[in-house]
Amino acid sequence: MAYPGYGGGFGNFSIQVPGMQMGQPVPETGPAILLDGYSGPAYSDTYSSAGDSVYTYFSAVAGQDGEVDAEELQRCLTQSGINGTYSPFSLETCRIMIAMLDRDHTGKMGFNAFKELWAALNAWKENFMTVDQDGSGTVEHHELRQAIGLMGYRLSPQTLTTIVKRYSKNGRIFFDDYVACCVKLRALTVISLFKDFFRKRDHLQQGSANFIYDDFLQGTMAI
Repeated sequence: MAYPGYGGGFGNFSIQVPGMQMGQPVPETGPAILLDGYSGPAYSDTYSSAGDSVYTYFSAVAGQDGEVDAEELQRCLTQSGINGTYSPFSLETCRIMIAMLDRDHTGKMGFNAFKELWAALNAWKENFMTVDQDGSGTVEHHELRQAIGLMGYRLSPQTLTTIVKRYSKNGRIFFDDYVACCVKLRALTVISLFKDFFRKRDHLQQGSANFIYDDFLQGTMAI
């Protein structure tokens, strides 16, 4: 099952980065994969930021510690206009996105995580624009049903209605709330998969189980 919102490529939304044209894909440099379900470039600790246009933008919004917190990310995304308006991008969604990539638990992200998020946002925006069939800049109930179906989920009408009530404003879901919804669905799916795997190995129902990592991968990757 595909993880929510990842369209498999970079979208064309209007974030302005020094040295890049509006809508130009994120430069594909650097090795491997970091973000679950996202197949774009990831960046190791030895990655050189020299000449990287996204790094130029990162350094302009990062604090003196060389990292971006939720408030700085909010200002960055608000100024970019990615939400379709210049109203403030949701601070709560910024916190959720940082938590998704905060591997050292500082509540902030360095350049590697920032660039990884930048590419993921492109993919999310591409997915959002695809399902926004009427070009309203928001996703409505029937459009969200299509989006969630494309992600691989099969939800009841009642569950879909609950999601719309949680993330919509007057029945319309803006991009920042759409991102928050995608991240929540992804997180809950991962938790559910782990619980099912753990329960099968907790034979005595004592809340403990022993297994090796390869066993975990074999059990979860097969789902």
